[in-house]
Amino acid sequence: MVREVLPGVPVGTRVVVRYLIEEGERATDALGELVERGEGWLTVRTRKGDQRVETKDVVAAKPVPPAPERRQRRRGPLVG
Repeated sequence: MVREVLPGVPVGTRVVVRYLIEEGERATDALGELVERGEGWLTVRTRKGDQRVETKDVVAAKPVPPAPERRQRRRGPLVG
């Protein structure tokens, strides 16, 4: 049986998905935009690229607020 993950959450929503890796020994997170969903899998676009996750490995998932605006790095005066 295929579990539905994030039911009712539309593609394009920012989400966090916790899923098992290393044959269930550890878990990791994918934080980003839900870009695709198929039969038994979903794809989250993270800062590092697209992460395809098998729904059977999902431990928890939820929508999250949009990412905060990136702040520009302040540069102090050059000392020379």
